[in-house]
Amino acid sequence: MNKGRPANKTREEGWSSRASHSRRLARVIAVQALYESDVTGHPAAPAVSRRAAEAGLSARMAEFAAELVARVEATRQELDATIAGAAPAWPVEQIPAVERSILRLALTELAMGLGTPPSVVADEAVELAKLLGSESSPRFINGVLGTVLG
Repeated sequence: MNKGRPANKTREEGWSSRASHSRRLARVIAVQALYESDVTGHPAAPAVSRRAAEAGLSARMAEFAAELVARVEATRQELDATIAGAAPAWPVEQIPAVERSILRLALTELAMGLGTPPSVVADEAVELAKLLGSESSPRFINGVLGTVLG
């Protein structure tokens, strides 16, 4: 009999993992909607709703993604000013749209104070950059958020 950690996750661990995966998917959908809005000039709300439905996101996580997107859109100028202050060598309009969207989302999640530790928000942003950005995106995202979180 193995007295160490069981091979199967406990019910609690499974829920935690599933919740983490759902939040990441909600963040991916939010970034995709923000990116679409950024490059087309259309509002992001319809895009987040459409993408959440296509992905089969739960109502709770779709609401989370929609709230993040709505807050980004409502505070875009302030977010861009924060980004500009943290990355003065890069004019915000010259930062690739995917990276802008990830940074705006992470800064918004930090400002919302949802109880997610800042280091986790930053780690999630870096993971999104690995998934959606270029090879250099994770390092750039990490640097900007590291400066902001100082």
